[in-house]
Amino acid sequence: MTTLGFIGLGNMGGPMAANLVAAGHDVYGFDLSADAVVAAREAGVAIAHSVADAVAKAEVVVTMLPTGRHVQNVVLGDDSVLAHVADGTLVIDSSTIDIQSARAVHAALTDRGLPVVDAPVSGGVAKAKAGTLTFMVGGTPDAFAQARPYLEAMGANIVHTGAAGAGQAAKICNNMLFGTTMTAVAEAFVLAERLGLDARSLYDIVSTSSGDSWALRNFCPWPGLVEGSAADNDYRANFAAALMSKDLRLALTAAEEAGVDLPVSGRADAVFAALAQAEGHLDASAVIREIRGRD
Repeated sequence: MTTLGFIGLGNMGGPMAANLVAAGHDVYGFDLSADAVVAAREAGVAIAHSVADAVAKAEVVVTMLPTGRHVQNVVLGDDSVLAHVADGTLVIDSSTIDIQSARAVHAALTDRGLPVVDAPVSGGVAKAKAGTLTFMVGGTPDAFAQARPYLEAMGANIVHTGAAGAGQAAKICNNMLFGTTMTAVAEAFVLAERLGLDARSLYDIVSTSSGDSWALRNFCPWPGLVEGSAADNDYRANFAAALMSKDLRLALTAAEEAGVDLPVSGRADAVFAALAQAEGHLDASAVIREIRGRD
C-alpha cells in the first residue's frame, strides 16, 4: 500500500483516483470543484484542503490538470508540489499539455532529485472508470519502472514512449489523428444526408469497409447508431469539443516548432475552434453541427 496525493479530480482524474483507492492505496485528493470533491469522497478518496495538504505524506503524486500553465503553477509554483513533497517522491503528470511545459516540469523536479514522468492518457471517461486507459509515458527508464504499478491500477495499456516530454508528443499525435478523423466522420454523415442516403446504411457500410475508424465506432455523430454515443444524449460531453480544440492547437503548435505542415489538421482545428467558441461544453462529436451549419 502506498500513500498518494492526487491533484485534479475532474471527469478523468476522479475515476483514476478511485481506481487507485480500489487497488488498495491511500489517496489524498485535491480539487477546486465542490462536485468533484463530493464524487471523489464517495469513491473513498480522502479529501485534502490544499495542494500542500494533499502531498505532505505522499510517496507518489499524480496530477491531472487542464493546461501547461496549471501544471507548472501546481507543480512548480510558490505553494506547490515541489515546495512540499518529501525527497524521493515520484511525480506522475497525466495532464495533456504542451511539450515545453512538460520538459520544464521534468527539469525542475529532476534538479530536486525527484523521479518524474509525463503520462497523458487516452480512452475517455468510460475507460477512466473501467481502469482501462492507455498511458503514454515519457521519462527515464527508472522513473517509468517506478510509475508503472500505479499506472497499471488505472490503465490497461502502458507504453514507455521515450525521454522527458515523449508522452506528451505521443498524446498530441494521437489526439490530432482523432480530431481530424472525427471531423471527416461528421463530414461523411452530412454529405450522406444531403445526398439522400440513410444514416444507418452509411454506418453499416463504413464500419465494415475502408472508412472504418475508432471515432466512428465510439463517437458516431449521428444519433441512434452507436450505444453510449453522446449524439444520443444531446451531445452531452464524453470528450468535450473545447478539449479537442485545445489538443489540435497543441499539435499545430508542436508542428510549427518542428517545421511540419499539417494541412488537414489545420482545417480540423479551425472547425473545432469555431465549435469550441460557440458550444465548447458539448461533445467532440457535436462537430457535425458546425459542419452542417447549425440548421
